Amino acid sequence: MKIEEYKRRGSCRRKPNEWMSAAVTIIVSIVFGFFIGVSFPDISPPKLKLVPSIDTYLGDKNSGRSTQTILNVISLSRDNVSTEAQKLDDPSQIFVPTNPRGAERLPPAIVTSESDFYPRRLYGRPSEDPTFKPKYLVTFTVGYDQKDNIDQAVKKFSDNFTILLFHYDGRTTEWDEFEWSKRAIHISVPKQTKWWYAKRFLHPDIVAPYEFIFIWDEDLGVENFDAEEYIKLVKKHKLEISQPGLDLKSKGLTWHMTKRQEDLEVHKKIKGKPRWCTYPHLPPCAAFVEIMAPVFSRETWRCVWYLIQNDLVHGWGLDFALQKCVEPAYERIGVVDAQWIVHQGVPSLGNQGNEDDGKARWRGVRERCKNEWKMFQDRVYKADEDYYKSIGVENVVPEANWVNMDKVQ
Repeated sequence: MKIEEYKRRGSCRRKPNEWMSAAVTIIVSIVFGFFIGVSFPDISPPKLKLVPSIDTYLGDKNSGRSTQTILNVISLSRDNVSTEAQKLDDPSQIFVPTNPRGAERLPPAIVTSESDFYPRRLYGRPSEDPTFKPKYLVTFTVGYDQKDNIDQAVKKFSDNFTILLFHYDGRTTEWDEFEWSKRAIHISVPKQTKWWYAKRFLHPDIVAPYEFIFIWDEDLGVENFDAEEYIKLVKKHKLEISQPGLDLKSKGLTWHMTKRQEDLEVHKKIKGKPRWCTYPHLPPCAAFVEIMAPVFSRETWRCVWYLIQNDLVHGWGLDFALQKCVEPAYERIGVVDAQWIVHQGVPSLGNQGNEDDGKARWRGVRERCKNEWKMFQDRVYKADEDYYKSIGVENVVPEANWVNMDKVQ
């Protein structure tokens, strides 16, 4: 019995030693793990901004981005990962990814993403500057030779309009003979078209304050036009893209859709030539205005500006694609018949071309116009085709009755 009791007591004495050994092991493990942890930078994976949507670059065949561009994006994004992670982890560094591109380092309250053409004083407090702000914008691309016609046109627009003149002949100061010219905005770059100007100076964030934007040629007769009445009709009929009807006395009448229809306020479609109207709800038989005197709502212009091609300066073919920017186009695009104009067909800008190989100046300009028409049509077709293929859709109905320009002239 004594031996068994001795063994039992010995066993009891060993248990505290075992507990102590286990406790020491645990403490040492914790301390070791702590030192391992502090030996590496604190990385929080959820806060890392990795390569931004690279899969969208690869999958978007319609983006026009080259492989090298995609690789550049990947490279730059990788280089910025650690830097942006530090910004996000450092509350003293401002980085707001929802700000406009390039303004991420600014606090949102100071970001000004839009502007306007309202003149400001050089003195006094900004808050005390004149508060009247025109609601609409009208632009004319002009040469001084057409000054009298422009003078008559401008007088058809009330003080509710900001007047912006794009000068293709470099002559600006001569316009000061007109009182209204002194309060107009003048931009001058020689031998450029209105669509060249529009792409560079009418960015949607610049013209955002204006409810409607008129982008007009210089050779328009406006005897039967009143801008305020025109706006009323556009609003009444909920037109996002429009133009005044063309009087039958106009020169170069090409499209039935834009001819004035008597006894109507507005028309949105016509029964055109059979070979042009395979799809009656599509241009040029509906959802169509010409590029000589279009009027855009602020919202629609934001889309149209992106549609304008940077290198295709004449805008030919653009009128067939405007309907992409509004839905349903055959209800939101129309011609205002109750306010009509006359297209005088003065080839003023056409005469700014060069005399090549003994050809008249206007011939070289016209050839480029036709070439741009075909180029734009091809780009639109390919962009549509690539997009629909990327989402697995085939045999889509065309979005316009594209017309062979050689058969139009």
